Amino acid sequence: MHVRTILLIAAFSLASPELANAQQENVDREKKAPRAARSVHLGYPAPEGVVFYNEMTVDESVPGSYFMACGFRHGYFGIQELSGDKKVVLFSIWDPGDQNDAKSVPEDRRVEVLEQSKDVRIGRFGGEGTGAQCFLDYAWKKGETYRFLVKASTEKNKTTFSAYFHRNDTKEWTHLATFRSQTGGGLLKGYYSFVEDFRRDGKSPHEQRSARFHNGWVQNSTGDWTALVRAKFTADGTPLENIDAGLREGRFFLTTGGATKNETPLNSTIKGTPPGVGTLP
Repeated sequence: MHVRTILLIAAFSLASPELANAQQENVDREKKAPRAARSVHLGYPAPEGVVFYNEMTVDESVPGSYFMACGFRHGYFGIQELSGDKKVVLFSIWDPGDQNDAKSVPEDRRVEVLEQSKDVRIGRFGGEGTGAQCFLDYAWKKGETYRFLVKASTEKNKTTFSAYFHRNDTKEWTHLATFRSQTGGGLLKGYYSFVEDFRRDGKSPHEQRSARFHNGWVQNSTGDWTALVRAKFTADGTPLENIDAGLREGRFFLTTGGATKNETPLNSTIKGTPPGVGTLP
């Protein structure tokens, strides 16, 4: 076919309403496509406690991943992979209220910093509620099991939360920070873990993140321990189906993104195996 004819056909095609509509549909579809992998969670039923302990092993990770081991009503505690091979341990506690601008919170309503390790950085956060958080630079590794522990105590309408992380390199527990927040005087409750993608660049939904959670325990105010042997599988509203949860090698797991196939229905309760004697923290 003559080049001029080809150009005329191409010009006609580009000018056709049908093609223009198709192109616009593709643009609209791209705009609507989720930019982040779906966040997935495990909720553990257990009584109000003064100690929350959990162990976590990351199996698959990419930059922009948050693997959270100890979540509760007023905060959360886990590890993140940032960009450029930078990795951190993160502990956060929320201010009272549902505001999102950290600078707008009056001083007397902000989380108090009572103690901090010399190795951690303390800062304020916003955008998802507001509060205080601490970061410990730590080159955690896939396949290694890490241990997390949160302690709580109350004084009138405030609760003090202390975070402890077991370093595998030194084989010692590190006290990261102690925060105090206005909670109405409640202790630990609403226990959960999650896997989250915070990079949200449109490519990250095609990358897999996966972690296992095990040997979880809650201690109540009278000293009794409850093993976390059941977990409810939930997710946020992102319209993606490449998520899953269940038991792997006797441990709860969460997976999101990439080639993940969903086998466990959302809102299912997963029953684990009770930890053996001598597994308390």
